Amino acid sequence: MATDQSSAGGTPTEGRPVRIALVGAGNRGLTYAAWIRDHPERAEIVAVADPRPRARAAVPEATGYGDWRELLAATEANGGPLADGVIVATQDRAHAGPVIALAQAGYAVMTEKPLAPTEAECRAIVEGVEATGVPFAVCHVMRYTPYTDLVKSVVDSGVLGTVTGLDHLEPVGWWHYAHSYVRGPWRREDESSPMILAKSSHDLDWIAYVTGRRIETVASFGSLTHFRPENAPEGATATCLDCPVEPGCPYSAPKLYYPALRTTGGAWPIDHVTARATGPQDEAILTEALRTGPYGRCVYRADNDVVDNQVVAMRLSGGATAVFTMTAFTEQTHRQTRIFGSHGWLRGDGERVTVHDFRDDTVQVHEVGASGSNAADGHGGGDAVLVESFVTALATGDRSHIRSGPVESLGSHLAAFAAERSRHRGTVETVPPR
Repeated sequence: MATDQSSAGGTPTEGRPVRIALVGAGNRGLTYAAWIRDHPERAEIVAVADPRPRARAAVPEATGYGDWRELLAATEANGGPLADGVIVATQDRAHAGPVIALAQAGYAVMTEKPLAPTEAECRAIVEGVEATGVPFAVCHVMRYTPYTDLVKSVVDSGVLGTVTGLDHLEPVGWWHYAHSYVRGPWRREDESSPMILAKSSHDLDWIAYVTGRRIETVASFGSLTHFRPENAPEGATATCLDCPVEPGCPYSAPKLYYPALRTTGGAWPIDHVTARATGPQDEAILTEALRTGPYGRCVYRADNDVVDNQVVAMRLSGGATAVFTMTAFTEQTHRQTRIFGSHGWLRGDGERVTVHDFRDDTVQVHEVGASGSNAADGHGGGDAVLVESFVTALATGDRSHIRSGPVESLGSHLAAFAAERSRHRGTVETVPPR
């Protein structure tokens, strides 16, 4: 039976801090943990499960477990959950096991997106968690940003009239794509998931959320166009540190990582390259990591296979249309959106929203203010609001604070799988309603 995420449910924590267990203490898990640490009156981390000792040590206030199975065993030995909720922030292909098992053990669950790399696993997760009745949130952080609140408020106000179309661009950024999707852990579908899931499930979810329309039909095109061996510059070698043409390459690892080490220390993206470099004094450590690890290799001679550009054309419920473009070949900046209506149109760039009202030919500009555009900057405030919303839902028993529940999240995932079928088959695909 489906769980109504909008109705009251769960057990309120009656004034005490909400207790959270963290499964996966990597970049995303520690981001969510940071909010909890900053709000000790509202929440506390009581357990952390991660096979890496260094990762567990990053959460010293919590009891450590080697993995989620050890946490589950401790839960069973305790006769019930050790916390009110669990945040599952493991890699894409390691969500289904802990999410379903810990939900069945009585934990409310917040899990990273994508739910899983296959439609069958996504359905199994949603059905498994819904059967338990526990609160469930998916980390579609774009739903929770002040910018999204503004865009949705404009659409919901009716000033645009009937929404007839939408054009949405995800500018991944040339260096971000090279870091995460050529050299990094999301470079191969068989190790993570397709790009439309790993990166752009946020965007399909966002399009449905701000318009209030379901994605019904899709057609998609895309490929790995540039980051291929045949496009390597003449004279390029297997690694950047030994490459004679490296100074003229826009994807040079030294160009990306040495300045980042000097300006941000051991923060992202350096913490993906090496956990040992913590500041400018550690340049030798970074050099060793680039020489021996994946982040120093030539982007044209890597083993990546995810697309570097993709477009999805969509028909939404009610007859509106939408076009989504993901591309690696931009600056790394905010998503950009135009929404077209019968009585006006909207332009949004992540920091401001411009609305042109056809009825009186007026133009209004609504400012959100400066906000981060990526994971390193908290997704424009979305990371913090997501955790706060999950904690509030558990503290009060009111699940309406969770904007990204199982039904909504499954819908955007099903649209992504349909887009991939279309891209591979050259077909127009129907998105199943559930």
